[in-house]
Amino acid sequence: MPIAIKMPALSPTMEEGTLAKWLVKVGDKVSSGDIMAEIETDKATMDFEAVDEGTIVSIDVSEGSEGVKVGTVIAMIAGEDEDATTAPIAKAASAALVAPATQTPTPAPVAAPVSAAKADRVIASPLAKRIAADAGVDLGGVKGTGPNGRIVKADVIAPAATASVPAPVADAVASPAPKPVPAKPAAPVSAAVPDFGIPYQAQKLNNVRKTIARRLTEAKQTIPHIYLTVDIQLDALLKLRTQLNKALEAQGVKLSVNDLIIKALAKALVQVPKCNVSFAGDELRNYERADISVAVAAPSGLITPIIVDAGNKSISAIATEMKALAGKARDGKLQPHEYMGGTATLSNLGMFGIKNFDAVINPPQAMIMAVGAGEQRPYVIDGALAVATVMSATGSFDHRAIDGADGAALMQAFKALIEDPLGLIA
Repeated sequence: MPIAIKMPALSPTMEEGTLAKWLVKVGDKVSSGDIMAEIETDKATMDFEAVDEGTIVSIDVSEGSEGVKVGTVIAMIAGEDEDATTAPIAKAASAALVAPATQTPTPAPVAAPVSAAKADRVIASPLAKRIAADAGVDLGGVKGTGPNGRIVKADVIAPAATASVPAPVADAVASPAPKPVPAKPAAPVSAAVPDFGIPYQAQKLNNVRKTIARRLTEAKQTIPHIYLTVDIQLDALLKLRTQLNKALEAQGVKLSVNDLIIKALAKALVQVPKCNVSFAGDELRNYERADISVAVAAPSGLITPIIVDAGNKSISAIATEMKALAGKARDGKLQPHEYMGGTATLSNLGMFGIKNFDAVINPPQAMIMAVGAGEQRPYVIDGALAVATVMSATGSFDHRAIDGADGAALMQAFKALIEDPLGLIA
């Protein structure tokens, strides 16, 4: 009997998605691991792989379809020895499993006993096995949602994220306290915008932009922000960067100022652990490592790949990892464990010449550091007025979790690490 291919859960919080593009058509043969479609979740556009071999006999959800619920049959595959004409029958049988019962149900047949050897064998797709091996996930404890209980990529994404990033998941970690703001607006935003007769072009929001709008609105409405700003002299940091880049030239590694700032924020959070927290209703979560989410502008919208345990990584390792993550972010290829989590966020608009700005906290995190451009300014050095390269940095803090004095201590530590940067490589 042909196999029903269902809309997968490509992230721990995914309930529905957009079937952005089919990469196969009816009649195509596919093998396990082949990419069948591109699916847009609330965070990114991700590849959907085949878990079985066979021939596509029907495509039941057209590309571009939005709001496709997880578990919806999107296509049918017939095995090599199966008659493709039985696909409609198989689809009807699949639908009958979820349709309301209108007749007296007949007893289900009792499955034949399974041998112990077969029961102990783990059935998983090659990609699922690879992800599990990389993340150290035991497939023996993972329940498969693929055909015949097969473990697929989506089944190991959540355990892999838990194994590699135990920090809070941006949308998956639910606060014990109920959220007063509904998850979705009651009416489209455009409904509240009057038409003044000005010519315009309407651009439909993708899932990523909808999520950004919802979460940032929620953050500003429910999180009491407090903002603290410091001016930081960059000359010593820039000198150190030049020296390090010269030493790393043979390795093909080039450090950016942002790489050094990531390290400085992580070390500052380790020094001031009262700011490495999140507010969770009736408890305060104190994190034991600093995972830095870094804001990256991608074609689909803002996304924040994570440098895990940045405080304990070398600056060259941070630079290499950040370059790879930024590239995947711009290509829409980030995996959930690469962008879900983090204990604090860094947002840098210095490359655009922005002097200073206040960033919105990325819940459930309790702080975000916004840094502007380094520029030549009058600056008092050793009691005398001079010209120095100065950068303004503003920390936004969740005042429910972080007191002003603790936020100030973090800003002080951050400033000290950048102005005396040998501490970043000590």
